[in-house]
Amino acid sequence: MLVFASICPHPPIIIPTIGRPSDLKLVSKTIEALEDLAQTFKEADPETVIIISPHGPVNFDEFTLTSSPILAGHFYHFGNFQAEFIFRNDEKLVEVLKQGCEKAKIPLRLIELKELDHGTLVPLFYLTKGKPDIKVVPLAYCGLDLKRHFEFGKLLYEIVKREDKKIAIVASGDLSHRLLPEAPGGFSPKGKEFDEKLVKLLEKKDTKGILNMGPGLVREAGECGYRSIIILLGILDNLDWQPEILSYEGPFGVGYLVANFKF
Repeated sequence: MLVFASICPHPPIIIPTIGRPSDLKLVSKTIEALEDLAQTFKEADPETVIIISPHGPVNFDEFTLTSSPILAGHFYHFGNFQAEFIFRNDEKLVEVLKQGCEKAKIPLRLIELKELDHGTLVPLFYLTKGKPDIKVVPLAYCGLDLKRHFEFGKLLYEIVKREDKKIAIVASGDLSHRLLPEAPGGFSPKGKEFDEKLVKLLEKKDTKGILNMGPGLVREAGECGYRSIIILLGILDNLDWQPEILSYEGPFGVGYLVANFKF
């Protein structure tokens, strides 16, 4: 059964051993929101977390599910040689998801990939503190259209709701990467427009509006979390959900949204 759903950003700079004190201060709202979200996660007490990352093995025409029994990761690429993570995959759930997608004719590939990307690790760093035995199922979206992502989310919910174990869903992703001139993707006024519109639509529970955001606006925003969110909205579609926007900020030119969903 589904017991937790959220949107989490994934900038490595919010990891205390990576970000400088001055940088951590600038993203204090995001860090505080993730700490609050972690408490909600702890109270939900999930046994497995499915995490959708934009930085996983993204394929053009297939969703990707990692099937490696043991999953590990680190932040070496970001100058942190202290933190290392090891999780067990939920192999039984992976097999159920595979069979469900085959039956529904939703393209899904399984891949053996032990190493976890930062889009997965950053949310897990905050959410899984004190839960070393939690199982992790890494999932990557793909290049198929938004309708297909939404349908995939709906199928995930149908599968998850039949499971006896308690399952969490995390949509990992940053919003626009073009909020400031010094932003990673350069500046575009569409970046702020995209972020503000998406947050407002979430607050209004306007799933249709989010699905119909113009492709030009989405492309110009330079985001990486939109498809993760679409899958999450598909999962929530048959639930009476309420959005809880815990924080939004973009001090480095990238939009960081932390949101919890009550149902």
